[in-house]
Parts: sequence; C-alpha cells; structure tokens
Amino acid sequence: MGERLDRWLGERLEDLTRSAVQKLCTDGLVCAEGQPLSKNYRLRGTERVTVQLPDAKPLDVKAQNIPIEIVYEDEDLLVVNKPKGMVVHPAPGNYDGTLVNALLYHCEGRLSSINGVIRPGIVHRIDKDTSGLLIVAKKDSSHQALAEQIKTHSFTRIYNGVVYGSFLEDSGTVNAPIGRHPTDRKRMCVTEKNAREAVTHYQVIERFGRFTNMQFQLETGRTHQIRVHMAHLGHPIVGDPVYGPKKCITRLHGQCLHARTIGFVHPRTGAYLEFTSELPAYYTAFLNSMDGGMTRWQ
Repeated sequence: MGERLDRWLGERLEDLTRSAVQKLCTDGLVCAEGQPLSKNYRLRGTERVTVQLPDAKPLDVKAQNIPIEIVYEDEDLLVVNKPKGMVVHPAPGNYDGTLVNALLYHCEGRLSSINGVIRPGIVHRIDKDTSGLLIVAKKDSSHQALAEQIKTHSFTRIYNGVVYGSFLEDSGTVNAPIGRHPTDRKRMCVTEKNAREAVTHYQVIERFGRFTNMQFQLETGRTHQIRVHMAHLGHPIVGDPVYGPKKCITRLHGQCLHARTIGFVHPRTGAYLEFTSELPAYYTAFLNSMDGGMTRWQ
C-alpha cells in the first residue's frame, strides 16, 4: 500500500526494465477500473491493475558469416566455445554480430525453434563478457531433453574465475536465492523477494595474495549467478564492472570468468558427453602477471 506503480509492476514483470514499464504507463496501457494510471501512481492496495502488452514487433535475425569455434557437432546439437565480448543472441543495441547470427549461417537455419526467432537453438546462455562453452540444439526434441537436464540439475557446468581477496576455506557452497535488484533492473542480487533458488559450489585452485583463482560448479543457472554469489561473499570476480569495485580492472574488458567444462547426456544416443576448453589468452595472461606484479592491470 502506497508503493509506486512502476516499482510494483517492475517486480512482477521480470522480463521488462523499469523504463519499459514506465513507457507502458505513458502509453495508457496500465489501468485500474478502466482508467489509465501514471507511472508514479501510489497503490491503495484494493485496486485491480490490468496491463495490456503491445504486440511484439517482428524481427528478422539475419545469418552472418562470423567465424565461431565448434568444439563438437552432430545432427542433433553442437557445442560452441564463445569468445569474450560476443553477445549470445540479438537484443536492443545488439541486433547483429551475435552468436545466433553466426549459428544461423553455420547451421543454414537448422536450429530448434522453441525459444523463437530471437534465440533459435539457445538452450542456455553465458554473459557477453564471459567466455567459454555452451550447447546449442538443432532440433526441438533435443532442446527439450537438454533443458530438462538443466532443470533437474544433471547438466554439468564448471567455470574458472579469478576473484578479489583470499578465501580462508578451500571449498564450499553458496545457497542463496537470486532475484532482480530492487532499484537497478539491469542487476541481480541475493534477496528473498521474488527470488529463485540459486546454488553455486566453489573450490580454490590457487591463491595469489590479493586474488584467488577459483573453480565453480553450477547446480542452478540463474542470471549472473556466479558473479552475484561471489560479490555476496565479498569476493567479486576480477574485472566485473557491474558487481565488482568501482575501480575496476578495465584491461580485462569484463569479468575474468570462463565456462570451461560442459557435460550432458546426449538426447538421442543416451551417452554422456563432456567437453573442456583451454583457458583463453586474457585469462592466462592475467594469471601469469600475478608473479610479475599487478601494477599493469590497475
């Protein structure tokens, strides 16, 4: 009661940014008792709020001849090693040059259709500035089977990442729910409000005083999960401009986080497949710099 309408709606329409919610209000698409409501309307707690979402504009995602590293491929699926800086699928501000554009060219359009025209074949995602392995489905049946493995936590996803500070323990688990940040819709946070279960297992690989090289295994796969959980523990991922310190190590061009291993049961053959990628050059260069001083990374 008394809460601003745009904030209240933003917590319930998780796929929309707060500015998108405010535009719905401006366009007269948010009403109570047949009357349009302004974005700063204060809720009484008794009204019934209705939202009319405009029809989605059709988007033609084009195939583009962009080189991609294929780790494995058969008639059902493929495993791709995504470089840092590549967006997985088209979104506002990134309508081409994405992994999906490259996949449409490579697979000649033969990708699962479950996630629609924007995300064909994409079973799970990794962030733009996280490098590493992800799986792509060519058939709807393969997509459904792989998604079920992710849902039941039988899908192996192991990451390497460098964090600030030194962990006292050698291994552990973060079991903390993740939801949208209450004031910044582009961020996630550990919260009990409108949150989903999130579990990350971690293990120390090597300590370097101010930094620690870590391994993470995902039990769940929430947006920004590792980045949010490590920041929650006070050990944000090095180079993370969103969850890290204000004075970020900018030469890494994003977080030092690599999706190194992926494992799953093949949806058609039933065989367990697992793939591991080498650490990329930016990651190994950062590790090698630990012994020679960190001043050039500041």
